[in-house]
Amino acid sequence: MGKRKGKCVKRNSSTKQAAEPEHVVKAPHSFVIHRGNCSKNLMDLTKDFRKIMEPFTASQLKERKKNTIKDFLSVSGYLHVSHMMVFTETELGTYMRLARLPRGPTLTFRVQNYSLARDVVSSLRKQYVNARAFQNAPLIVLNSFSGEGMHMKLMATMFQNMFPTINITNVKLKNIRRCVLMNYNPTTKLIDMRHYIIRAIPVGLNKGVKKMVQGKIPNLNRCKDMSEFFDKAALLSESEYEEDATNQVTLPQSLATRGAAENSQSAIRLVELGPRLSLHLIKVEDGLMDGEVLFHELVEKTDEEKALIKKKREEKRRLKEKRKSQQDENVKRKQKEKEDLKQKALEGIKKKKELTENQRLSELADAEGQEPEDDAVYYRQEVGAEPEPDLFSRNPSRKRKSDGTDEPRGFKKMRLDKKLNKKYQNKNEKSTTRATDRDSRNRQQGGGKFKNSDSRNKRAGGKFNKFNKLGNSKSKGGKSKGNQRK
Repeated sequence: MGKRKGKCVKRNSSTKQAAEPEHVVKAPHSFVIHRGNCSKNLMDLTKDFRKIMEPFTASQLKERKKNTIKDFLSVSGYLHVSHMMVFTETELGTYMRLARLPRGPTLTFRVQNYSLARDVVSSLRKQYVNARAFQNAPLIVLNSFSGEGMHMKLMATMFQNMFPTINITNVKLKNIRRCVLMNYNPTTKLIDMRHYIIRAIPVGLNKGVKKMVQGKIPNLNRCKDMSEFFDKAALLSESEYEEDATNQVTLPQSLATRGAAENSQSAIRLVELGPRLSLHLIKVEDGLMDGEVLFHELVEKTDEEKALIKKKREEKRRLKEKRKSQQDENVKRKQKEKEDLKQKALEGIKKKKELTENQRLSELADAEGQEPEDDAVYYRQEVGAEPEPDLFSRNPSRKRKSDGTDEPRGFKKMRLDKKLNKKYQNKNEKSTTRATDRDSRNRQQGGGKFKNSDSRNKRAGGKFNKFNKLGNSKSKGGKSKGNQRK
């Protein structure tokens, strides 16, 4: 029995990506990020712009300060990302860059003014926000983008390619729930961007029937009968209005909205979701945020300046290619050297393995059979003097010899501890000083060595003549010499 797959396997993104349909993979995906020091409002605007680009955008993307454009570019191919919007803020104003990945072009817009989605929704009298509307991509509507100039055509093409295309034959009306309006003003050269949700309201019905069709609970307080609620004369209240005939359409398909059935008359209403942006095109670049400037609204250069800039860019490109080629050559050279060293090491190991056990034993036997060269003879030939007797002896005597003799020294003297050595040294010094002082006193008095002691003994009456000169306390007869003299 096979192993059962767990939840981690089911939630794996790689398996889901393999199961994605073709139209989802080919749809334009986007990154919406902000760079540099940005205010809180600009961060909120970035999040609101991500809501516009849903569902084909990274809504939970976490950008960091250390991330660069190359970091986002490296993962864009794997995630099928085709567009990137970058919001920045400086002292002069707020800017938005719209870039086509991976090689450009790049359009730079100045954001003249903007309103956040929460401000737009709070300003409406009837607020309507449906989370299901963000499950499908919005419909793009362009107005007055037919002006002269290549930058106008490029701008219109970029806005159209930001959102997936619609196939009229296969499209389902229930999937078109939002729309993005881009209106270009030729006099001010501003682009007004608006974001709406599309609603289909049934028309040709009185107020009571419309409430019942839309699933609202009617108030039957003032009605005696149910028929009275439907036959009420007042079709509209003061707060409601009847849509113009130009807004009324016949639905070819049924919608998810109640009362919007197939072949029924409905009025199209737009409820703004926000945000609102007013954009002004400043610059068009050929590459990805670093290329030749094709159009600039504020700066106009001569042909000579353009040629000089082009020449510098070409030199920079050549230098970059040269460095890249050198780096590739260095990498190949180092790789080759590494392979050669590896090959040499393998050959050495192979040679060692080829030596048999008998050959190694024979080499060892030959090495043992050779007589060693006489080192003493070699020393005499090279130095020209006789070597010391123990220099080249194989078993030299380990005992130390006394100075000036060839005999080995005796036992090693016992070394005293430093404290004990110092103690005995101080004692000896004191005893020597006392002896020298006593001798000097005897010499000053002019007597012999034992003169003072004898005189003292005589004066004392033999009291201190207890011991004889030989140091014996008593003679053989048991009496002292003093007694014998008496």
